[in-house]
Amino acid sequence: MNNTYHDLIHQTFDFPQEGFKVEDNQLLFNGVSLQHLIDKYGTPLKLTYLPKITSQIKKTKTNFNKVFKELKYPGKYFYCYCTKSSHFSYVLEEALKSEIHLETSFAYDIDIVLKVYKKGWINKDTFIICNGYKTKLYTNKIAKMINEGFNVIPVLDSKVEIEAYQRTVKGECNIGIRIAAEEEPTFQFYTSRLGIRWRDILEFYVQRIHNSKKFKLKMLHFFINTGIKDDAYYWSELNKALTVYCQLKKICPTLDSLNIGGGFPIRNSLGFSFDYDYMIREIVTQIKNVCKKEKIDPPNIFTEFGSYTVGESGAAIYQVLSQKQQNDSEQWYMIDSSFITTLPDTWGIGQRFLMLPVNKWDNEYQRVNLGGLTCDSHDYYNSEVHVNQVFLPKINNGDPLYIGFFHTGAYQDQLSGYGGIKHCLIPSPKHVLIGYDKKGVLKDWLFAKEQTSQSMLKILGY
Repeated sequence: MNNTYHDLIHQTFDFPQEGFKVEDNQLLFNGVSLQHLIDKYGTPLKLTYLPKITSQIKKTKTNFNKVFKELKYPGKYFYCYCTKSSHFSYVLEEALKSEIHLETSFAYDIDIVLKVYKKGWINKDTFIICNGYKTKLYTNKIAKMINEGFNVIPVLDSKVEIEAYQRTVKGECNIGIRIAAEEEPTFQFYTSRLGIRWRDILEFYVQRIHNSKKFKLKMLHFFINTGIKDDAYYWSELNKALTVYCQLKKICPTLDSLNIGGGFPIRNSLGFSFDYDYMIREIVTQIKNVCKKEKIDPPNIFTEFGSYTVGESGAAIYQVLSQKQQNDSEQWYMIDSSFITTLPDTWGIGQRFLMLPVNKWDNEYQRVNLGGLTCDSHDYYNSEVHVNQVFLPKINNGDPLYIGFFHTGAYQDQLSGYGGIKHCLIPSPKHVLIGYDKKGVLKDWLFAKEQTSQSMLKILGY
């Protein structure tokens, strides 16, 4: 019987997989030696593999354009990156190399947009889709960009939002309307708090926009919180959005774009399976068929991908400091950081990431729980999506075991806060970037050092 960790993975999954393979019993992430990075920088360590951002964007743009061509779809496709997934400059710089567009969620996002414009990463033809509930500061910044000639589409989240642009926008203004989507049956609420009720949209358009000399409705937007999935819930909401779009299009000649919001899922385990090509083809086919039936021109299609764009570029690497046998059945591996502070989604919503050991693939394995450094009883990780438990190599010699959590590039720093004060004063790990230089050579460099006690004490006023 084969009992090594390597045997376990090969017997359970199709392995190696894209982005992961093992050489000399050590894990490579997108061809990069994680052990080399550990030896160079130490742990705990966060890393971002920048080329993955580009490959995700190009893959999707290529697939949409291929389907458009095969189906003779007359509209255009626009890929938008949701800045809320990761606001870091290195993410936007990498993403914008692929000629994409941006989606914002709050007033300060506009300041980032202006910064990247000054850097020359975008121009005034780049679509800036402004989503979210709008504060006065947010609408003022949106209006300023419109007045300065930027290609901004504020997506109305409520009926009263239009009043802000009536006061602050000097000339004509393109706008969008967000449909308040129905939530999944298991959710605590029936309807999203964001957007306008779909039954009210037609009347609102007729009363406030149809005869306006200032406003032109260009986009209908719907967003599914759980993302794009091949299930009855998603197709039902898409069909509802198409119904509203067709109703509006028949009386609104300026309407030419449908923003299908949401995002493609990313791999959260080695057992992940999702047919991206099928979903793209099915979405475009349904849009085209409904529009043909209603005898209207098919819309341009906008997508907003945040986690899908940046998620699979990220990883967090930890060292197992010790093992503790707490009872007959519970073996604990204690890591040199905290799940609450570095991967808050594992604590807040029970998110599971792709988790693998970096080394010791030739060791026997055992079932374990993973514990973080804080004193909080919820600072643990004890189940994987595919097996409801964690198996890792046994620690049977003096060499440390290193483990990695992968595809962590979206939201984790935004939720836990970058720097600042963390639970139990656990420091933010060092952060390493990996990317190609101007000569096409793959290099790694330190983006941020591990947080120091002095920086925390200063924030606390000591």
